Amino acid sequence: MMAPAQAAGSPADPDGLEDRLRRFATIWSRAVFPVTATSLTRPEVEEHLLPLARKLSQSLHARPFDPQSAQRIGAALIDVHCTHPEALSRTLGVVDAYLVLYCGSGDPEQSVEESRARCAKLQHALAAGFAQGLRERTLAEQEAIARSSLLARSDAVQALHATEARFRAVFEGAAIGIGIADLEGNILEVNETLTRMFGGLEHHVRGRKVTEWSHPEDRPHVWELYRELVRGERDDYRVEKPFFRNDGTVLWTNLTVSLLRDAEGKPQYQLALMEDTTERRLLNLRLRYEATHDALTGLPNRTLFFERLEKALSGGEGSRFGLCYLDLDGFKAINDSLGHAAGDRLLVEVADRLQSCATAQGEMVARLGGDEFVALTTGPDTQIGVDELAGRILGALASPIRVDGREFTVRGSIGIVEGPAGERTPAEVLRSADITMYRAKSAGGNRFELADPEADARAITRHGLTTALPAALERGEFFIEYQPLVHLGDGSVHGAEALVRWCHPQHGVLGPDQFIPLAEHTGLIVPLGRWVLQEAVRQARYWQERHSDGGPLRINVNLSPAQLHHPGLVTDTVDVLERSGLEPGALCLEVTESALIGADEDLLKPLRQLAEMGVDIALDDFGTGYSNLANLRRLPVSVLKLDRSFTQGMQRHPADPVDLKIVEGIVSLAHSLELAVTVEGVETGAQAEQLRELGCDTAQGWYYARPGPPDKLHALSLADAV
Repeated sequence: MMAPAQAAGSPADPDGLEDRLRRFATIWSRAVFPVTATSLTRPEVEEHLLPLARKLSQSLHARPFDPQSAQRIGAALIDVHCTHPEALSRTLGVVDAYLVLYCGSGDPEQSVEESRARCAKLQHALAAGFAQGLRERTLAEQEAIARSSLLARSDAVQALHATEARFRAVFEGAAIGIGIADLEGNILEVNETLTRMFGGLEHHVRGRKVTEWSHPEDRPHVWELYRELVRGERDDYRVEKPFFRNDGTVLWTNLTVSLLRDAEGKPQYQLALMEDTTERRLLNLRLRYEATHDALTGLPNRTLFFERLEKALSGGEGSRFGLCYLDLDGFKAINDSLGHAAGDRLLVEVADRLQSCATAQGEMVARLGGDEFVALTTGPDTQIGVDELAGRILGALASPIRVDGREFTVRGSIGIVEGPAGERTPAEVLRSADITMYRAKSAGGNRFELADPEADARAITRHGLTTALPAALERGEFFIEYQPLVHLGDGSVHGAEALVRWCHPQHGVLGPDQFIPLAEHTGLIVPLGRWVLQEAVRQARYWQERHSDGGPLRINVNLSPAQLHHPGLVTDTVDVLERSGLEPGALCLEVTESALIGADEDLLKPLRQLAEMGVDIALDDFGTGYSNLANLRRLPVSVLKLDRSFTQGMQRHPADPVDLKIVEGIVSLAHSLELAVTVEGVETGAQAEQLRELGCDTAQGWYYARPGPPDKLHALSLADAV
């Protein structure tokens, strides 16, 4: 006696899964029992289906997911005598409607969309298992029929009637269609199953010739196999073959044809066994469509697009292709403001417009996901055609789209890749198109750009550097070079600026311009900046201990805008100074002028705290940020670093008088505010002398020394670098 099902939510079944499985099995049994040829009662059939339902539920949530496990469930249906084709159709309907409903919950890692996708694959595998089980049973019946047929012709006269009765029972009761024809192709006998498969009227089948059942989709070798069989050159063959029914519809079958010989081995009849696979084929086509088309827009999805692109790229000599990679500009703002439902409706309208742009032969549009679409064109004239296609797309998007009573103008950025087939892989083409699309977006959007191999290479290099940055810091690939700060009054080394470098394993030594923007973009600038501060302060402390006579009094370290916003700036700086033993007055933090334009008190507060501790704050690149000079009074800075653009005119003789006046005014203003002035980019002795006469305090540049290792700090070249 079976134990009663656990109540939903009971301690033994906290999620009520067993109770839901029981309800699922009940629905299943009620659906298939009317078409099941069995002596079992419906409750007994339900008990046979319950473990199958449990296996389906387990397969739905299995990790890793293996849809092939459902094949055994389909084969098990044959063992329960669910052999009627309607039983498969009803089973697939129950699984489609109720499996996710009753068994899909309880797994927080699995979304409803994923459950539905898995359910569709389980239906496919279950149908395949059902067909395989039915085929194996059919083959067994075929062997029984063949044996019965031979026995009917070889047995003694007294057993002839009994044998004929047994053969007739098997012939008429078989679940597959059976037909017998002579060697001329005249159909002599058909069973009821085959008659039903062709529409239910026996005279539409009996008396016809096999050769009348040709179909346009017959594979070329099908009729050659038939001719070989009737000539006695082969004993059987098996093919998938379509037939036209009397009403014009198509019947798809797995057809097995065997040659029956007489006692002397001469060919006498042909025996055909047909398994109706029409529903399974339609299911396969539906699953194929769902797997290759976007559920929201109905456009081909990434899978189908890659198939088409791969086919286009594998074309013969002279074949070309053109690809447009489209990303909508500002779609996220629309999606966030109106909600995802409205965003989906907008995407559907965009998809319809794109579809209307690609109607020529060799053109297709697909949705890759989100607001990203691609358009593909093939043919000999894609160099012109792809530009025209991109223009049509931008033109189609120009008209406003109305969503929820509001009109939106949708813009798009398009990256175009065009070229001959056979030179690149689909992944390489799509990557190039993606890079080019972002180049179009960076240029303002609502435009298209053509792929540029050099730009692609730079973007790929940037991406490689970005991904390598975290590991590079851990592996110690960064190092610091120091450029001396020289006192213009006596020519002594007043300090040094710490400049970080990256010793990349493949690209060699990289300057900060090549990786600092990437570090700022990824957020790695904070730990990298902390490391630079630690190393620079440690080196400054070492100089003080070993070179007390004339050693550098100050170490300058650059701060990026991201570091200014980091809440741990003051804490980290204090911790580094205390650990090293360096006095705060020996540290100068350089902040670019552009980073402080319009800065509020919250941003200036940590700088004020550091300045109050004695740390100098230098305003770097002064004169390039278009700041209000009156703002200098409220900034906690003690040093102005004059940008090199103001002193380049001093390299000529005579010096540009306008530059001299500007520098003289800035120095006078700075000194009146009790600010020291440092000049960058000094490359000649004439520059150095004029800056000294103008009252500048310190200078740095290639005239004195290029950035180098710490032990070369006092080795000044004092040679013109231009």
